[in-house]
Amino acid sequence: MPVYLAIIVLVVVAAVWAPATLAPAGLEAIAPLGTFLAITALGQMLVIMTGGIDLSVPGTFLLGGLLVVGVGQQSDDRIWVALLTAIGVAALVGLVNGILIGGLKLNALIVTLAVGQVVGGVANRYYNQVAIQKPVPPGLSDWAAGDFLGVTRIFWVGVVLTLVLVVVFRFTGVGRRFQVVGANPVASHVLGLRVNLNQVAAYVVAAVLYAMAGALLAADIRAPGVTVGAPYLLGPIAAVVIGGASLTGGLASPVSTWAAAFFLAGLNQMMRVMGLPTALQFVVFGLVIVGGMLVSGDRIIKAVERILRDRSRPGRRKEGSLAVEGGEP
Repeated sequence: MPVYLAIIVLVVVAAVWAPATLAPAGLEAIAPLGTFLAITALGQMLVIMTGGIDLSVPGTFLLGGLLVVGVGQQSDDRIWVALLTAIGVAALVGLVNGILIGGLKLNALIVTLAVGQVVGGVANRYYNQVAIQKPVPPGLSDWAAGDFLGVTRIFWVGVVLTLVLVVVFRFTGVGRRFQVVGANPVASHVLGLRVNLNQVAAYVVAAVLYAMAGALLAADIRAPGVTVGAPYLLGPIAAVVIGGASLTGGLASPVSTWAAAFFLAGLNQMMRVMGLPTALQFVVFGLVIVGGMLVSGDRIIKAVERILRDRSRPGRRKEGSLAVEGGEP
């Protein structure tokens, strides 16, 4: 609920203070930017559902985009080779994270920060030696420039990925087990569920989503630079948090995470229309994370449990007193 209330407030504020945000040109800018953030946030959501966190997002995002440029070699015949290479390398990065965290039980914050630094360094070197100021294959950029039902095709890729996760979580045993493992890994281990495997899988799939978002961004801007991944460190975390996910693991909503990403993209667009500095985006994301933690899923659940527990106590005491009175001669 908080994310949808936030979107309503954003629309009202934008309509009053920055109406250009809601104009067709503004919405056209929000659609791809929101999609890049949404896809990345879906990956971060999978990691947070296991009780972890992933700070290797910017490096993996950047490497995915640059590999599309370098492997593609500006040739339409190599588009799929470039995309599959980006996905494969990202899966390897996620596997390293997953083994170190899920297998060796190392601290997720430290591991992903270190892996992110390594991947970022590799991406920078790859850019300087192979992909510097080169465009993606023209067929890929032409595809990204097109639209479907009046909206950029990039937007529909995000919608499809979100719906896939919804179907997996709601209608498959794999998705339900994944949520159970995240909510209570100790009980899941006792029941025989493969907790470590689910954690590793979360980091692998998340890294693939980061690379896909990076590849889509590269297709959209044609010639990505080495700074394209920087905004995707705090943004995905903010989207997951205000989307209502429990920071201790367990349940999360792909649709709410997707909506939260577009809320942040719309907020960023509104700040640009109002002429506020770009650096303010990081300040806002930080404040949003803090605010999201105050209304996160686990805090809401605990608050509801506390209310229900407090309401049930007087009833138990009353029943107990009646039992004693009834037992008197």
